[in-house]
Amino acid sequence: MEWIDICVNLTHEGFRRDRDAVVERAAEAGVRWMLVTGSDETESRRCVDLAEQYPHCMRATLGVHPHHASHWRDQTAYLFAEQAGHPLVAAMGEMGLDYYRNHSTPTAQRCAFEAQLELAADLGKPVFLHEREASGDFADILQRYRDRLPAAVVHCFTSDGAALDRYLEMDCHIGVTGWVCDERRGKELQDLVPRIPEGRLMLETDAPYLLPRTLPKGLPHGRRNEPAFLPHIGEYVAGLRDVPAEELARQTSDTARAFYGLP
Repeated sequence: MEWIDICVNLTHEGFRRDRDAVVERAAEAGVRWMLVTGSDETESRRCVDLAEQYPHCMRATLGVHPHHASHWRDQTAYLFAEQAGHPLVAAMGEMGLDYYRNHSTPTAQRCAFEAQLELAADLGKPVFLHEREASGDFADILQRYRDRLPAAVVHCFTSDGAALDRYLEMDCHIGVTGWVCDERRGKELQDLVPRIPEGRLMLETDAPYLLPRTLPKGLPHGRRNEPAFLPHIGEYVAGLRDVPAEELARQTSDTARAFYGLP
C-alpha cells in the first residue's frame, strides 16, 4: 500500500536529532510522499530546504499559521511570492483561523488569512487551511476567494456536520488526522468521516502532534507522532468507511496526487 501524508511539521524541534531516521521509517511504512508545512516565514523557508534535501518524497508549503498571524507583514507576501515559484512548493498555507487558542487576536488572524488567500489566488496555488472553533468566520472569508483558488483543503478537520457540509459545498477537500482515533474527543468526527465523498478525503498525521491513541502500547515513540503512523490512521478510517485499507490508500493517494500535482 502507498500512502500520502499531507501534513508533517518536520521542522519541529522534536525531529532535530533523528529526522533522517523519521523519513526512512515513513518510507518503510509505505508513506510515499510527505507535505512539510510552513507556519511562518522562517519555518516556510526551512520547509523548502527540507524538500530540496528529500525531493524524492517531500514537497513544501508556505504560510503563516493563525497562531502567528500577528507577525504577518507586507514583506511576508513578497517573500512568499518569490518562493512560491520553487518547483518543490506545492501549496500555500498553513493559514486560517483558530479561535480556540487565540495566540493572535481574531482581528489579526482574519487580516493574515485574507492576505494569504489573496496571494494564493494571484499565484494560482492551492491552499492548506486551518480552522478550529471559527467555522463561521472562516467559511465566510473563504467563500469570497474560493472561485479564484484552484483547490482548498481544510486540514485536521474537527468541526461539526454543518461546517463539513459548507466546506464540501465550497468544493473543499477534507484532511483527517489521528484525532479520529481518540475515543474521548473523536466521536463526532468518527460519525462524519463516512460522509466525506471519495475524491475529497485526504489523510495526515500532523506530526509530531496528535499521536493516535489507538496505537499499540509500548512502541518507542514516547508521545511524538510521526509519518510512519499514517497507515494506522488510514486503516482506522477505512474501517469507519467500510472499505478495505488498500482501497482507501489508493483513493486518498490519488486525491492527494491530483491536489498537489505529485508525480
